[in-house]
Amino acid sequence: MKTNNTIRLLPGWLLAGWLSASTLGIAMAQVPAGTVPTQPSVGQQPTGGAPSGQQPSAQQPAGTGAVIVQPGTPGTGAVVPSQPSTLPGTPQPGVSNTPVNLQPANVPATINSGLAPAPTGLNPNGQSGSGQPFTLQEAIDFAVKQNVNVRNSQLDAVSSEARIREVKSSALPQISISGSFTDNLIIQRAFLPAKTFNPTAPADAPDIAVEFGVPYSANASATLNQLLYSASLNVGLRAAATYRELAQRTIQATKITVAEQVSKAYYGVLVAQERAKLLDLNIGRLDTLLRETNALNKQGFVEKLDVQRLEVQANNLRAERQNVQNLIQLSYALLKFQMGLSVNDDIALTEQLQERNLDELRQLIAPDPTFQYSSRIEFSTLETQIKLAQLDIEGTQKGYFPTLSAFVNYGYNNGRSKIGQMFTTPYPNFSTAGLSLQIPVFDGGLKKYQIAQKRITLQKAQNSGELLRNSIDLQIRQSSITLNNGFQTLQTQQRNRDLAQEIVRVTRIKYKEGVGSNIEVLNAETSLREAQTNYFASLYDFLIAKVDQDKALGRLYIGQ
Repeated sequence: MKTNNTIRLLPGWLLAGWLSASTLGIAMAQVPAGTVPTQPSVGQQPTGGAPSGQQPSAQQPAGTGAVIVQPGTPGTGAVVPSQPSTLPGTPQPGVSNTPVNLQPANVPATINSGLAPAPTGLNPNGQSGSGQPFTLQEAIDFAVKQNVNVRNSQLDAVSSEARIREVKSSALPQISISGSFTDNLIIQRAFLPAKTFNPTAPADAPDIAVEFGVPYSANASATLNQLLYSASLNVGLRAAATYRELAQRTIQATKITVAEQVSKAYYGVLVAQERAKLLDLNIGRLDTLLRETNALNKQGFVEKLDVQRLEVQANNLRAERQNVQNLIQLSYALLKFQMGLSVNDDIALTEQLQERNLDELRQLIAPDPTFQYSSRIEFSTLETQIKLAQLDIEGTQKGYFPTLSAFVNYGYNNGRSKIGQMFTTPYPNFSTAGLSLQIPVFDGGLKKYQIAQKRITLQKAQNSGELLRNSIDLQIRQSSITLNNGFQTLQTQQRNRDLAQEIVRVTRIKYKEGVGSNIEVLNAETSLREAQTNYFASLYDFLIAKVDQDKALGRLYIGQ
Protein backbone atom coordinates (compact mmCIF):
# COMPACT_ATOMS: atom_id res chain seq x y z
CA MET A 1 0.00 0.00 0.00
CA LYS A 2 1.50 3.32 -1.01
CA THR A 3 1.69 6.07 1.57
CA ASN A 4 1.56 8.87 -1.00
CA ASN A 5 -1.89 7.65 -2.06
CA THR A 6 -2.86 7.59 1.57
CA ILE A 7 -1.90 11.22 2.05
CA ARG A 8 -4.14 12.21 -0.85
CA LEU A 9 -7.04 10.16 0.51
CA LEU A 10 -6.62 11.34 4.09
CA PRO A 11 -9.01 14.34 3.90
CA GLY A 12 -11.71 12.08 2.51
CA TRP A 13 -11.21 9.61 5.34
CA LEU A 14 -11.44 12.39 7.90
CA LEU A 15 -14.68 13.61 6.34
CA ALA A 16 -16.04 10.07 6.21
CA GLY A 17 -15.24 9.60 9.88
CA TRP A 18 -17.02 12.82 10.73
CA LEU A 19 -20.12 12.00 8.71
CA SER A 20 -20.37 8.43 9.98
CA ALA A 21 -20.12 9.59 13.58
CA SER A 22 -22.88 12.13 12.94
CA THR A 23 -25.25 9.48 11.57
CA LEU A 24 -25.34 7.82 14.96
CA GLY A 25 -27.48 10.69 16.21
CA ILE A 26 -30.30 9.62 13.85
CA ALA A 27 -30.80 6.45 15.86
CA MET A 28 -30.83 8.44 19.11
CA ALA A 29 -33.27 11.20 18.26
CA GLN A 30 -34.26 11.79 21.85
CA VAL A 31 -30.81 11.78 23.36
CA PRO A 32 -30.01 15.05 25.19
CA ALA A 33 -30.41 18.26 23.32
CA GLY A 34 -27.09 19.37 24.75
CA THR A 35 -25.13 16.60 23.07
CA VAL A 36 -22.26 18.13 21.14
CA PRO A 37 -21.53 17.47 17.49
CA THR A 38 -18.91 14.85 16.89
CA GLN A 39 -15.49 16.30 16.08
CA PRO A 40 -13.45 15.18 13.12
CA SER A 41 -11.97 11.86 14.14
CA VAL A 42 -8.45 10.62 14.46
CA GLY A 43 -5.80 10.98 11.77
CA GLN A 44 -5.87 8.01 9.48
CA GLN A 45 -3.10 5.57 8.88
CA PRO A 46 -2.51 4.07 5.45
CA THR A 47 -4.53 1.03 6.30
CA GLY A 48 -7.46 0.59 3.97
CA GLY A 49 -9.48 -0.07 7.11
CA ALA A 50 -12.31 1.80 8.70
CA PRO A 51 -11.90 5.51 9.27
CA SER A 52 -10.75 5.92 12.82
CA GLY A 53 -13.56 8.19 13.87
CA GLN A 54 -16.24 5.82 12.61
CA GLN A 55 -18.83 4.75 15.13
CA PRO A 56 -20.43 1.31 15.12
CA SER A 57 -23.16 1.70 12.55
CA ALA A 58 -25.19 -0.37 10.18
CA GLN A 59 -22.21 -1.18 8.00
CA GLN A 60 -18.43 -1.18 8.36
CA PRO A 61 -15.93 -0.84 5.52
CA ALA A 62 -14.79 -4.12 4.09
CA GLY A 63 -11.20 -3.36 4.95
CA THR A 64 -11.86 -4.15 8.60
CA GLY A 65 -13.39 -7.51 7.88
CA ALA A 66 -16.64 -6.44 9.55
CA VAL A 67 -19.76 -8.52 9.02
CA ILE A 68 -23.10 -6.81 8.55
CA VAL A 69 -25.39 -8.25 11.18
CA GLN A 70 -28.67 -7.58 12.87
CA PRO A 71 -29.30 -8.08 16.57
CA GLY A 72 -30.03 -11.69 17.27
CA THR A 73 -28.36 -13.04 14.15
CA PRO A 74 -27.18 -16.58 14.95
CA GLY A 75 -23.74 -17.87 14.16
CA THR A 76 -21.94 -14.52 14.28
CA GLY A 77 -19.85 -15.37 17.30
CA ALA A 78 -20.92 -12.15 19.05
CA VAL A 79 -23.20 -12.25 22.05
CA VAL A 80 -25.39 -9.38 23.20
CA PRO A 81 -26.27 -9.74 26.89
CA SER A 82 -29.95 -10.24 27.53
CA GLN A 83 -31.55 -7.07 28.84
CA PRO A 84 -34.89 -6.32 30.49
CA SER A 85 -37.57 -5.17 28.06
CA THR A 86 -39.09 -2.47 30.24
CA LEU A 87 -39.27 1.07 28.96
CA PRO A 88 -36.84 3.69 30.25
CA GLY A 89 -38.00 5.24 33.47
CA THR A 90 -39.77 2.05 34.60
CA PRO A 91 -38.31 0.70 37.85
CA GLN A 92 -36.58 -2.62 37.32
CA PRO A 93 -36.46 -5.16 40.15
CA GLY A 94 -32.96 -5.79 41.41
CA VAL A 95 -31.44 -3.08 39.21
CA SER A 96 -30.07 0.04 40.84
CA ASN A 97 -31.12 3.33 39.30
CA THR A 98 -27.87 4.94 40.45
CA PRO A 99 -26.13 6.59 37.48
CA VAL A 100 -23.23 4.39 36.44
CA ASN A 101 -21.18 7.03 34.66
CA LEU A 102 -21.44 9.64 37.41
CA GLN A 103 -18.90 8.88 40.10
CA PRO A 104 -18.27 10.59 43.45
CA ALA A 105 -16.00 13.59 43.31
CA ASN A 106 -13.12 11.71 44.92
CA VAL A 107 -13.04 9.07 42.18
CA PRO A 108 -10.44 9.98 39.53
CA ALA A 109 -11.57 10.02 35.93
CA THR A 110 -9.94 7.20 34.00
CA ILE A 111 -9.68 6.02 30.44
CA ASN A 112 -10.17 2.28 30.01
CA SER A 113 -9.04 0.93 26.68
CA GLY A 114 -9.19 -2.59 28.06
CA LEU A 115 -5.68 -3.32 26.82
CA ALA A 116 -4.55 -4.96 30.07
CA PRO A 117 -2.13 -5.49 31.76
CA ALA A 118 -1.23 -1.92 30.85
CA PRO A 119 -4.60 -0.09 31.19
CA THR A 120 -4.07 1.73 27.90
CA GLY A 121 -1.96 -0.87 26.12
CA LEU A 122 1.00 1.51 26.20
CA ASN A 123 4.42 1.61 27.84
CA PRO A 124 6.62 4.60 28.76
CA ASN A 125 8.91 5.33 25.83
CA GLY A 126 11.75 6.64 27.98
CA GLN A 127 12.22 9.60 25.67
CA SER A 128 11.85 13.30 26.35
CA GLY A 129 10.50 15.71 23.79
CA SER A 130 10.74 19.46 23.46
CA GLY A 131 7.03 20.01 24.11
CA GLN A 132 4.76 19.45 27.07
CA PRO A 133 4.75 15.69 27.83
CA PHE A 134 1.48 13.74 27.86
CA THR A 135 0.55 10.16 28.58
CA LEU A 136 -2.75 9.02 27.12
CA GLN A 137 -4.48 9.50 30.47
CA GLU A 138 -2.94 12.95 30.89
CA ALA A 139 -3.98 13.92 27.37
CA ILE A 140 -7.58 12.94 28.11
CA ASP A 141 -7.56 14.71 31.49
CA PHE A 142 -6.26 17.83 29.76
CA ALA A 143 -8.83 17.57 26.97
CA VAL A 144 -11.84 17.25 29.27
CA LYS A 145 -10.81 20.55 30.85
CA GLN A 146 -9.76 22.47 27.75
CA ASN A 147 -11.92 21.12 24.93
CA VAL A 148 -14.37 23.77 23.76
CA ASN A 149 -17.30 21.36 23.67
CA VAL A 150 -16.70 20.35 27.28
CA ARG A 151 -16.44 23.97 28.36
CA ASN A 152 -19.68 24.79 26.56
CA SER A 153 -21.49 21.88 28.23
CA GLN A 154 -20.20 23.09 31.60
CA LEU A 155 -21.57 26.55 30.81
CA ASP A 156 -24.90 24.89 30.03
CA ALA A 157 -24.75 23.27 33.47
CA VAL A 158 -24.13 26.66 35.08
CA SER A 159 -27.10 28.03 33.16
CA SER A 160 -29.24 25.11 34.36
CA GLU A 161 -28.26 25.88 37.96
CA ALA A 162 -29.48 29.44 37.46
CA ARG A 163 -32.75 28.11 36.07
CA ILE A 164 -33.15 25.80 39.06
CA ARG A 165 -32.68 28.73 41.41
CA GLU A 166 -35.17 30.70 39.34
CA VAL A 167 -37.80 28.07 40.07
CA LYS A 168 -36.90 27.89 43.75
CA SER A 169 -37.05 31.66 44.11
CA SER A 170 -40.79 31.52 43.39
CA ALA A 171 -41.29 29.86 46.78
CA LEU A 172 -39.43 32.62 48.66
CA PRO A 173 -41.01 35.87 49.96
CA GLN A 174 -41.41 38.53 47.30
CA ILE A 175 -40.86 42.11 48.55
CA SER A 176 -41.45 45.23 46.50
CA ILE A 177 -41.32 48.94 47.25
CA SER A 178 -43.25 51.53 45.26
CA GLY A 179 -43.80 55.26 45.45
CA SER A 180 -45.43 58.02 43.45
CA PHE A 181 -45.85 61.78 43.34
CA THR A 182 -48.82 63.25 41.42
CA ASP A 183 -49.54 66.80 40.27
CA ASN A 184 -53.23 66.90 39.45
CA LEU A 185 -53.12 69.63 36.80
CA ILE A 186 -56.88 69.51 36.36
CA ILE A 187 -58.71 67.83 39.19
CA GLN A 188 -61.38 65.50 37.99
CA ARG A 189 -64.91 66.50 39.01
CA ALA A 190 -67.70 64.30 40.32
CA PHE A 191 -71.35 65.17 39.73
CA LEU A 192 -73.70 65.12 42.74
CA PRO A 193 -77.44 65.87 42.98
CA ALA A 194 -78.29 69.48 43.90
CA LYS A 195 -80.21 68.27 46.95
CA THR A 196 -76.86 67.10 48.40
CA PHE A 197 -75.98 70.72 49.06
CA ASN A 198 -79.48 72.27 49.14
CA PRO A 199 -82.29 70.07 50.48
CA THR A 200 -84.87 72.62 49.21
CA ALA A 201 -83.67 72.49 45.65
CA PRO A 202 -86.26 71.34 43.12
CA ALA A 203 -86.08 67.80 41.85
CA ASP A 204 -85.16 68.91 38.35
CA ALA A 205 -82.30 71.10 39.51
CA PRO A 206 -79.07 70.39 37.59
CA ASP A 207 -76.35 68.28 39.22
CA ILE A 208 -73.43 70.08 40.74
CA ALA A 209 -69.84 69.30 39.64
CA VAL A 210 -67.58 68.92 42.63
CA GLU A 211 -63.82 68.54 42.72
CA PHE A 212 -62.65 65.61 44.82
CA GLY A 213 -58.94 65.72 45.61
CA VAL A 214 -56.12 68.14 45.99
CA PRO A 215 -53.61 69.37 43.44
CA TYR A 216 -50.70 67.46 44.92
CA SER A 217 -50.52 63.91 46.32
CA ALA A 218 -47.79 61.38 47.11
CA ASN A 219 -47.52 57.89 48.55
CA ALA A 220 -44.87 55.26 49.33
CA SER A 221 -45.50 51.65 50.29
CA ALA A 222 -43.80 48.27 50.72
CA THR A 223 -45.53 45.00 49.89
CA LEU A 224 -44.60 41.48 50.95
CA ASN A 225 -46.13 38.45 49.20
CA GLN A 226 -45.58 34.89 50.31
CA LEU A 227 -46.81 31.91 48.31
CA LEU A 228 -48.34 29.47 50.81
CA TYR A 229 -49.52 26.68 48.55
CA SER A 230 -49.03 25.91 44.86
CA ALA A 231 -49.21 22.31 43.69
CA SER A 232 -47.48 23.04 40.39
CA LEU A 233 -44.62 24.84 42.16
CA ASN A 234 -44.09 21.81 44.41
CA VAL A 235 -43.67 19.67 41.29
CA GLY A 236 -41.20 22.20 39.89
CA LEU A 237 -39.13 22.04 43.06
CA ARG A 238 -39.02 18.23 42.79
CA ALA A 239 -37.95 18.51 39.15
CA ALA A 240 -35.01 20.77 40.03
CA ALA A 241 -32.82 17.89 41.18
CA THR A 242 -33.68 15.93 38.02
CA TYR A 243 -32.83 18.91 35.86
CA ARG A 244 -29.46 19.21 37.58
CA GLU A 245 -28.83 15.50 36.98
CA LEU A 246 -29.60 15.96 33.28
CA ALA A 247 -27.07 18.79 33.02
CA GLN A 248 -24.38 16.66 34.68
CA ARG A 249 -25.10 13.73 32.36
CA THR A 250 -24.77 16.01 29.37
CA ILE A 251 -21.33 17.07 30.58
CA GLN A 252 -20.36 13.44 31.09
CA ALA A 253 -21.56 12.51 27.59
CA THR A 254 -19.39 15.28 26.15
CA LYS A 255 -16.37 14.07 28.11
CA ILE A 256 -16.87 10.51 26.85
CA THR A 257 -16.95 11.77 23.27
CA VAL A 258 -13.78 13.80 23.85
CA ALA A 259 -12.05 10.81 25.52
CA GLU A 260 -12.89 8.66 22.50
CA GLN A 261 -11.57 11.22 20.03
CA VAL A 262 -8.35 11.85 21.98
CA SER A 263 -7.72 8.11 22.42
CA LYS A 264 -8.03 7.45 18.71
CA ALA A 265 -5.87 10.45 17.82
CA TYR A 266 -3.22 9.40 20.36
CA TYR A 267 -3.10 5.85 18.97
CA GLY A 268 -2.92 7.30 15.46
CA VAL A 269 0.22 9.28 16.30
CA LEU A 270 1.88 6.25 17.96
CA VAL A 271 1.19 3.93 15.04
CA ALA A 272 2.55 6.49 12.56
CA GLN A 273 5.67 6.89 14.69
CA GLU A 274 6.22 3.12 14.76
CA ARG A 275 5.94 2.99 10.98
CA ALA A 276 8.51 5.78 10.74
CA LYS A 277 10.90 3.81 12.97
CA LEU A 278 10.55 0.73 10.78
CA LEU A 279 11.15 2.78 7.66
CA ASP A 280 14.33 4.15 9.22
CA LEU A 281 15.49 0.59 9.92
CA ASN A 282 14.65 -0.47 6.37
CA ILE A 283 16.48 2.55 4.94
CA GLY A 284 19.54 1.76 7.03
CA ARG A 285 19.48 -1.90 6.00
CA LEU A 286 19.04 -1.00 2.34
CA ASP A 287 21.87 1.53 2.50
CA THR A 288 24.15 -1.19 3.87
CA LEU A 289 23.11 -3.53 1.07
CA LEU A 290 23.65 -0.73 -1.43
CA ARG A 291 27.21 -0.14 -0.22
CA GLU A 292 27.99 -3.83 -0.34
CA THR A 293 26.51 -4.18 -3.83
CA ASN A 294 28.40 -1.12 -5.03
CA ALA A 295 31.64 -2.65 -3.75
CA LEU A 296 30.85 -5.91 -5.54
CA ASN A 297 30.15 -3.96 -8.70
CA LYS A 298 33.54 -2.30 -8.55
CA GLN A 299 35.10 -5.73 -8.19
CA GLY A 300 33.15 -6.96 -11.22
CA PHE A 301 30.99 -9.47 -9.37
CA VAL A 302 27.62 -7.75 -10.02
CA GLU A 303 26.24 -5.55 -12.75
CA LYS A 304 25.71 -1.79 -12.50
CA LEU A 305 22.04 -2.49 -13.04
CA ASP A 306 21.85 -4.18 -9.61
CA VAL A 307 23.26 -1.05 -7.99
CA GLN A 308 20.77 1.14 -9.82
CA ARG A 309 17.85 -1.03 -8.74
CA LEU A 310 18.92 -0.60 -5.11
CA GLU A 311 19.30 3.16 -5.56
CA VAL A 312 15.74 3.39 -6.92
CA GLN A 313 14.49 1.35 -3.97
CA ALA A 314 16.36 3.59 -1.50
CA ASN A 315 14.93 6.73 -3.09
CA ASN A 316 11.41 5.31 -2.89
CA LEU A 317 11.92 4.47 0.78
CA ARG A 318 13.10 7.99 1.57
CA ALA A 319 10.09 9.46 -0.24
CA GLU A 320 7.81 7.15 1.73
CA ARG A 321 9.58 8.16 4.95
CA GLN A 322 8.88 11.82 4.19
CA ASN A 323 5.21 11.05 3.55
CA VAL A 324 4.96 9.22 6.86
CA GLN A 325 6.65 12.15 8.59
CA ASN A 326 4.01 14.47 7.12
CA LEU A 327 1.34 12.07 8.33
CA ILE A 328 2.82 12.20 11.84
CA GLN A 329 2.62 15.99 11.80
CA LEU A 330 -0.99 15.84 10.65
CA SER A 331 -1.82 13.30 13.35
CA TYR A 332 -0.20 15.53 15.96
CA ALA A 333 -2.24 18.49 14.71
CA LEU A 334 -5.46 16.49 15.00
CA LEU A 335 -4.54 15.30 18.50
CA LYS A 336 -3.88 18.87 19.61
CA PHE A 337 -7.18 19.94 18.08
CA GLN A 338 -9.06 17.26 20.03
CA MET A 339 -7.24 18.26 23.23
CA GLY A 340 -8.21 21.91 22.82
CA LEU A 341 -4.68 23.09 22.05
CA SER A 342 -3.49 25.33 19.28
CA VAL A 343 -1.91 23.51 16.34
CA ASN A 344 1.21 25.58 17.01
CA ASP A 345 1.65 24.26 20.56
CA ASP A 346 4.42 21.71 21.11
CA ILE A 347 3.57 18.44 22.84
CA ALA A 348 5.43 15.17 23.35
CA LEU A 349 3.86 11.73 23.80
CA THR A 350 5.52 9.86 26.66
CA GLU A 351 4.06 6.45 25.82
CA GLN A 352 4.56 3.99 23.01
CA LEU A 353 2.88 0.86 21.69
CA GLN A 354 3.93 -2.31 23.45
CA GLU A 355 4.34 -5.74 21.97
CA ARG A 356 1.46 -7.86 23.17
CA ASN A 357 0.94 -11.56 23.32
CA LEU A 358 -1.93 -12.52 21.04
CA ASP A 359 -3.33 -14.81 23.72
CA GLU A 360 -3.73 -11.79 25.98
CA LEU A 361 -5.47 -9.80 23.27
CA ARG A 362 -7.82 -12.70 22.58
CA GLN A 363 -9.27 -12.28 26.08
CA LEU A 364 -10.49 -8.80 25.17
CA ILE A 365 -12.99 -10.13 22.67
CA ALA A 366 -15.20 -11.88 25.23
CA PRO A 367 -18.56 -10.12 25.84
CA ASP A 368 -19.30 -8.41 29.15
CA PRO A 369 -22.02 -10.42 30.99
CA THR A 370 -22.50 -7.63 33.56
CA PHE A 371 -23.51 -4.99 31.00
CA GLN A 372 -26.53 -2.88 31.84
CA TYR A 373 -28.13 -0.33 29.55
CA SER A 374 -27.78 2.29 32.28
CA SER A 375 -23.99 2.11 31.92
CA ARG A 376 -24.41 3.91 28.59
CA ILE A 377 -24.61 7.64 29.23
CA GLU A 378 -27.05 8.07 26.33
CA PHE A 379 -29.50 5.66 27.94
CA SER A 380 -29.25 7.12 31.44
CA THR A 381 -29.65 10.60 29.94
CA LEU A 382 -32.80 9.50 28.13
CA GLU A 383 -34.16 8.06 31.38
CA THR A 384 -33.60 11.43 33.03
CA GLN A 385 -35.37 13.18 30.16
CA ILE A 386 -38.33 10.83 30.50
CA LYS A 387 -38.48 11.57 34.21
CA LEU A 388 -38.54 15.29 33.45
CA ALA A 389 -41.30 14.78 30.87
CA GLN A 390 -43.39 12.95 33.46
CA LEU A 391 -42.87 15.77 35.97
CA ASP A 392 -43.81 18.28 33.29
CA ILE A 393 -47.14 16.53 32.78
CA GLU A 394 -47.72 16.37 36.52
CA GLY A 395 -46.93 20.08 36.89
CA THR A 396 -49.50 20.99 34.24
CA GLN A 397 -52.10 18.76 35.91
CA LYS A 398 -51.45 20.51 39.21
CA GLY A 399 -52.51 23.72 37.49
CA TYR A 400 -56.11 22.69 38.27
CA PHE A 401 -55.37 23.04 41.98
CA PRO A 402 -55.99 26.33 43.86
CA THR A 403 -53.16 28.69 44.76
CA LEU A 404 -52.97 30.37 48.16
CA SER A 405 -50.75 33.28 49.08
CA ALA A 406 -50.45 35.86 51.89
CA PHE A 407 -49.68 39.54 51.57
CA VAL A 408 -48.76 42.43 53.84
CA ASN A 409 -48.75 46.06 52.73
CA TYR A 410 -47.44 49.06 54.67
CA GLY A 411 -46.96 52.65 53.51
CA TYR A 412 -47.45 56.40 53.82
CA ASN A 413 -49.49 58.91 51.80
CA ASN A 414 -50.23 62.62 51.76
CA GLY A 415 -52.19 65.19 49.75
CA ARG A 416 -52.03 68.99 49.85
CA SER A 417 -53.25 72.03 47.94
CA LYS A 418 -49.79 73.63 47.91
CA ILE A 419 -46.64 71.85 46.90
CA GLY A 420 -44.62 73.33 49.75
CA GLN A 421 -46.93 71.65 52.25
CA MET A 422 -45.95 68.26 50.84
CA PHE A 423 -42.55 68.66 52.50
CA THR A 424 -43.64 70.27 55.78
CA THR A 425 -46.62 68.20 56.81
CA PRO A 426 -46.41 64.65 58.20
CA TYR A 427 -47.39 61.68 56.06
CA PRO A 428 -50.07 59.46 57.62
CA ASN A 429 -49.32 55.74 57.51
CA PHE A 430 -51.51 52.84 56.42
CA SER A 431 -51.23 49.03 56.41
CA THR A 432 -53.15 46.05 55.10
CA ALA A 433 -52.76 42.29 55.40
CA GLY A 434 -54.67 39.37 53.99
CA LEU A 435 -54.85 36.14 52.07
CA SER A 436 -55.35 35.63 48.35
CA LEU A 437 -56.94 32.46 47.02
CA GLN A 438 -57.13 31.69 43.31
CA ILE A 439 -59.28 28.78 42.19
CA PRO A 440 -59.14 27.91 38.46
CA VAL A 441 -62.64 27.16 37.21
CA PHE A 442 -62.52 27.12 33.42
CA ASP A 443 -59.67 27.87 31.05
CA GLY A 444 -61.28 26.87 27.78
CA GLY A 445 -59.47 23.51 27.78
CA LEU A 446 -56.00 25.12 27.68
CA LYS A 447 -54.34 22.80 30.21
CA LYS A 448 -56.18 19.80 28.82
CA TYR A 449 -54.62 20.23 25.39
CA GLN A 450 -51.23 21.10 26.87
CA ILE A 451 -51.29 17.80 28.78
CA ALA A 452 -52.28 15.93 25.62
CA GLN A 453 -49.26 17.37 23.76
CA LYS A 454 -46.91 16.55 26.62
CA ARG A 455 -48.18 12.97 26.81
CA ILE A 456 -47.31 12.56 23.15
CA THR A 457 -43.83 13.96 23.84
CA LEU A 458 -43.43 11.44 26.67
CA GLN A 459 -44.58 8.58 24.45
CA LYS A 460 -42.08 9.59 21.76
CA ALA A 461 -39.30 9.63 24.34
CA GLN A 462 -40.28 6.15 25.52
CA ASN A 463 -40.33 4.94 21.91
CA SER A 464 -36.87 6.44 21.49
CA GLY A 465 -35.80 4.40 24.50
CA GLU A 466 -36.78 1.22 22.68
CA LEU A 467 -34.92 2.39 19.57
CA LEU A 468 -31.88 3.30 21.68
CA ARG A 469 -31.80 -0.15 23.30
CA ASN A 470 -31.88 -1.78 19.88
CA SER A 471 -29.17 0.58 18.68
CA ILE A 472 -26.98 -0.24 21.69
CA ASP A 473 -27.47 -3.96 21.07
CA LEU A 474 -26.43 -3.48 17.46
CA GLN A 475 -23.39 -1.42 18.44
CA ILE A 476 -22.26 -4.03 20.95
CA ARG A 477 -22.68 -6.81 18.42
CA GLN A 478 -20.92 -4.92 15.65
CA SER A 479 -18.07 -3.76 17.88
CA SER A 480 -17.57 -7.32 19.09
CA ILE A 481 -17.52 -8.69 15.54
CA THR A 482 -15.24 -5.89 14.34
CA LEU A 483 -12.87 -6.49 17.24
CA ASN A 484 -12.85 -10.23 16.57
CA ASN A 485 -12.15 -9.65 12.87
CA GLY A 486 -9.47 -7.13 13.79
CA PHE A 487 -7.79 -9.68 16.03
CA GLN A 488 -7.83 -12.33 13.33
CA THR A 489 -6.39 -9.85 10.83
CA LEU A 490 -3.72 -8.78 13.32
CA GLN A 491 -2.83 -12.41 13.94
CA THR A 492 -2.47 -13.05 10.20
CA GLN A 493 -0.44 -9.91 9.57
CA GLN A 494 1.90 -10.67 12.45
CA ARG A 495 2.50 -14.08 10.96
CA ASN A 496 3.09 -12.53 7.52
CA ARG A 497 5.52 -10.02 8.98
CA ASP A 498 7.57 -12.75 10.67
CA LEU A 499 7.61 -14.80 7.47
CA ALA A 500 8.65 -11.77 5.40
CA GLN A 501 11.53 -11.06 7.79
CA GLU A 502 12.73 -14.65 7.46
CA ILE A 503 12.47 -14.47 3.66
CA VAL A 504 14.57 -11.28 3.61
CA ARG A 505 17.21 -12.92 5.81
CA VAL A 506 17.43 -16.00 3.59
CA THR A 507 17.47 -14.10 0.27
CA ARG A 508 20.26 -11.86 1.49
CA ILE A 509 22.36 -14.83 2.51
CA LYS A 510 21.75 -16.42 -0.89
CA TYR A 511 22.66 -13.17 -2.64
CA LYS A 512 25.92 -12.82 -0.69
CA GLU A 513 26.77 -16.44 -1.41
CA GLY A 514 26.20 -15.86 -5.12
CA VAL A 515 23.26 -18.25 -5.46
CA GLY A 516 20.54 -15.60 -5.43
CA SER A 517 19.67 -12.58 -7.52
CA ASN A 518 19.33 -8.92 -6.76
CA ILE A 519 15.73 -9.09 -7.95
CA GLU A 520 14.91 -11.64 -5.26
CA VAL A 521 16.34 -9.38 -2.56
CA LEU A 522 14.39 -6.38 -3.81
CA ASN A 523 11.16 -8.36 -3.99
CA ALA A 524 11.72 -9.71 -0.48
CA GLU A 525 12.39 -6.21 0.85
CA THR A 526 9.25 -4.91 -0.82
CA SER A 527 7.19 -7.77 0.63
CA LEU A 528 8.62 -7.07 4.09
CA ARG A 529 7.71 -3.40 3.97
CA GLU A 530 4.22 -4.25 2.78
CA ALA A 531 3.86 -6.81 5.57
CA GLN A 532 5.07 -4.28 8.14
CA THR A 533 2.66 -1.66 6.84
CA ASN A 534 -0.21 -4.14 6.91
CA TYR A 535 0.72 -5.21 10.44
CA PHE A 536 0.57 -1.68 11.80
CA ALA A 537 -2.61 -1.04 9.83
CA SER A 538 -4.23 -4.05 11.48
CA LEU A 539 -2.83 -3.06 14.89
CA TYR A 540 -4.32 0.40 14.50
CA ASP A 541 -7.68 -1.05 13.44
CA PHE A 542 -7.62 -3.36 16.45
CA LEU A 543 -6.92 -0.49 18.86
CA ILE A 544 -9.70 1.62 17.37
CA ALA A 545 -12.10 -1.33 17.45
CA LYS A 546 -11.29 -1.81 21.13
CA VAL A 547 -12.05 1.85 21.85
CA ASP A 548 -15.36 1.47 20.00
CA GLN A 549 -16.22 -1.67 21.98
CA ASP A 550 -15.47 0.03 25.30
CA LYS A 551 -17.66 2.95 24.30
CA ALA A 552 -20.46 0.60 23.23
CA LEU A 553 -20.28 -1.11 26.65
CA GLY A 554 -20.21 2.23 28.48
CA ARG A 555 -16.80 1.70 30.06
CA LEU A 556 -14.55 3.89 27.93
CA TYR A 557 -14.34 6.87 30.28
CA ILE A 558 -15.56 6.88 33.87
CA GLY A 559 -15.31 9.74 36.32
CA GLN A 560 -16.07 13.39 36.78
